[in-house]
Amino acid sequence: MVESQENPKPSSKKSSASGSIDIYAVQCGKCYKWRVIDSQEEYEDIRSNFLGNPFVCSRKPGISCKDAADIECDASRTWVLDKPNIPKTPEGFKRSLVLRRDFTKLDAYYIAPSGKKMRTRNEIAAFLEANPEYKGVSISEFSFHCPKIKEDTIPEHVEKRVSGGGSGSNKKSKTMKDQE
Repeated sequence: MVESQENPKPSSKKSSASGSIDIYAVQCGKCYKWRVIDSQEEYEDIRSNFLGNPFVCSRKPGISCKDAADIECDASRTWVLDKPNIPKTPEGFKRSLVLRRDFTKLDAYYIAPSGKKMRTRNEIAAFLEANPEYKGVSISEFSFHCPKIKEDTIPEHVEKRVSGGGSGSNKKSKTMKDQE
């Protein structure tokens, strides 16, 4: 998927400094305004079928493209952009995204109804096999794809890792501005 100013971004999540998602938002496919989505579940419904049923403002009750945007995509917080059509998290499970301290990426985890935290597809497969009550749940319903961090919204004080040449070591710069 190519992202540009002319094309709507399928969905976005905003991340707070604490490393978790605090607001879910999607961009209207007609007017390109950002609309806040009330819950993770509703957001996942929209994201899971975004290409087949793109989001438009009128899907929110009482809202149209003529209304002001709910939120602006700016550097007041860190934004992360999700890919469309990631499967919706199976009922009873929770998908958690955690932002790394250095803002290099997010890590995806699934939390089972029992509270067990799973970090890989192998862990999920083993859990499903060991728990026959989830027989109807398929491993294909879990995605560890993580949204991309919108670099221009990373706070300036964050030390960002940069490649240290061909040696395989990582160096840190003091701020993103130092890299420019």
